[in-house]
Amino acid sequence: MFGSACVYAAEPTLSGPGFQFRLSGAGTAGAGELSSALKILLGLTVLSLAPAILISMTSFIRIVIVLSMLRHAMGMPETPPNTVIISLALFLTMFSMSAPLQEVNKQAFEPFVAGKMAADKAVREGIKPIREFMVRQTREQDLALMVELSKAEQPSTIDDINLVQLIPAFMLSELRSAFQIGFVIFLPFLLIDLIVSSALMSLGMMMVPPASISLPLKILMFVLIDGWNLVVRSLLGTFS
Repeated sequence: MFGSACVYAAEPTLSGPGFQFRLSGAGTAGAGELSSALKILLGLTVLSLAPAILISMTSFIRIVIVLSMLRHAMGMPETPPNTVIISLALFLTMFSMSAPLQEVNKQAFEPFVAGKMAADKAVREGIKPIREFMVRQTREQDLALMVELSKAEQPSTIDDINLVQLIPAFMLSELRSAFQIGFVIFLPFLLIDLIVSSALMSLGMMMVPPASISLPLKILMFVLIDGWNLVVRSLLGTFS
């Protein structure tokens, strides 16, 4: 009876008002089951945070904003639909992030899966290529603003930059770059609108909506110059 009491006391127990939770099976098998449960929990957490990570730490922000501004510049705010824009932006993000993702796979993911690296070290090694990418694309003014707003100490080196300040600074820089590219895209379409409006006014056709004539002309021009190819190539070139 004394021995059974000792076994019972060795079992981890969590008790509280109205409940009692006992983790039975302590030992090698229990530790293995607990480790598997923690890995599943960690995996589900990463999957739930994946959209936020994709948006805030990759080139997705710049790409999706430029593509959205392009369709507004053409005068078709719903064409292509959002599903097409987001799907294309995801593929372009994968292409532009191929080098950092390969480094993450080589330095962190493969050693972790093979059991050669602990989870905490894999996270630290895996974030380094993404961090380097964000630092290259972040303006010093935006980073200084985030450090000032967070009331943190000024970093002396790049390695001292905290992700809490780096990520929002990177997002601000991406927004600025996207709007700069979008402004350049708007110019030729704006020129077509001005020419069509001036022609209609000179002809006295006040009742004809300029958009009904300028829209087909903008689509025709965009197709003739192979606009999608030019925009995608130039957009990905900004990450070089």
